[in-house]
Amino acid sequence: MSEVVWTTIRLAGLTTVLLLALATPLAWWLARNKSWWKEIIAAITALPIVLPPTVLGFYLLIAMAPQSPLMAPFHALGIRTLNFTFTGLVIGSVIYSLPFAVQPIRNAFEAMGPRPMEVAATLRAGPLDAFLTVAVPMARKGYLAAAVLVFAHTVGEFGVVLMIGGAIPGKTQVVSTRIYQLVESMQFGQAHQLAAGLLAFAFAVLLALFLIERRTARTGL
Repeated sequence: MSEVVWTTIRLAGLTTVLLLALATPLAWWLARNKSWWKEIIAAITALPIVLPPTVLGFYLLIAMAPQSPLMAPFHALGIRTLNFTFTGLVIGSVIYSLPFAVQPIRNAFEAMGPRPMEVAATLRAGPLDAFLTVAVPMARKGYLAAAVLVFAHTVGEFGVVLMIGGAIPGKTQVVSTRIYQLVESMQFGQAHQLAAGLLAFAFAVLLALFLIERRTARTGL
């Protein structure tokens, strides 16, 4: 049981770190760009919110299959597929949770407005320096909300991780797929333990988000 929990935490933690890094430039671009077609990119980014997890999992399964053109460059390295591997789970989780990282950070950047960056420019701060020392700290609440949402969303994944991971014990089996297997095998006692743990975790996440929102509204930061 502890191995399943550890795999879940490792997957959620790695996904969160990767997405905070990947979502930052995309969220900044979406917040600052004035092009009409940026909303097309925003819509593509948000697709996992409305797309059934099994549909996304199905296409990821095809994309990471041995016969996929995307995998062809890796054949020389002895890597024929990423399906049913932990790496494949990470890739699927990053794609599936992308909007939960991009949107809070984008909202924080947009709420900041252009003024702080303009002031930084008058003080001769370079674009990268101003971004790292002004924009990112001012968007810290957005980053915190994104981290909490991504971690929680990854912990609760089922459809995508089952499709591309196969719930292999000690390798790709996470809490959500383990609960499914326990129910299938009529082991309701163990299923109750894991399900109750996820329920408590979900409540804690929602409470944390509400407290962050309340503090943000109170302080105006």
